[in-house]
Amino acid sequence: MAARIEHLVTSGTFSLDGGTWDVDNNVWIVGDDEEVIVIDAAHDAEAIAAAVGGRTLRAIVCTHAHNDHIDAAPALAARTGAPILLHPDDLPLWKQTHPDRSPDGELADGWVLAVAGVELTVLHTPGHAPGAVCLHAPALTALFSGDTLFAGGPGATGRSYSHFPTIVDSIRDRLLTLPGETVVHTGHGDTTTVGAEAPHLQEWIDRGF
Repeated sequence: MAARIEHLVTSGTFSLDGGTWDVDNNVWIVGDDEEVIVIDAAHDAEAIAAAVGGRTLRAIVCTHAHNDHIDAAPALAARTGAPILLHPDDLPLWKQTHPDRSPDGELADGWVLAVAGVELTVLHTPGHAPGAVCLHAPALTALFSGDTLFAGGPGATGRSYSHFPTIVDSIRDRLLTLPGETVVHTGHGDTTTVGAEAPHLQEWIDRGF
């Protein structure tokens, strides 16, 4: 059975810098009928576990450590035995949500995750958060961008631990160099493609978006 991408939307809240907002998050499940990984265990461990079903969950990968992307990770790990993986630069953010539970392993730039015969390469893309990463799966013509790149522009950089010039550098140097047909599976909202976003880079820079 060939690897495939499955999509789940979960709802909850995002909290940072004293504010709280209602959000819908994309949870991505990559694998086949035997084994999968989960990208961003957001809000609802029970719903994510139900989507995984009886398959082996190899890892819970965190694109970054804002609470809306990691709040369900420990509960999902407890249910499945899967390790939680996070880039170490996001540990300060992680500890705001889970002060008594550390991730089980570290993500590093260039590290390769393998599941169901597909390789996903970790791209460190700081800016939205210091330890933000994207996952590139060429065999699936897919990029899992977390909150680094959306349909219409970069992720937000107006709160703590974020930096607009850094996210622009990450997008320009790490993401827009990928093949234009690469489908960008985002942390919130609709998918897009590298080719659809690339022409707008200078617009984003000019307006500080």
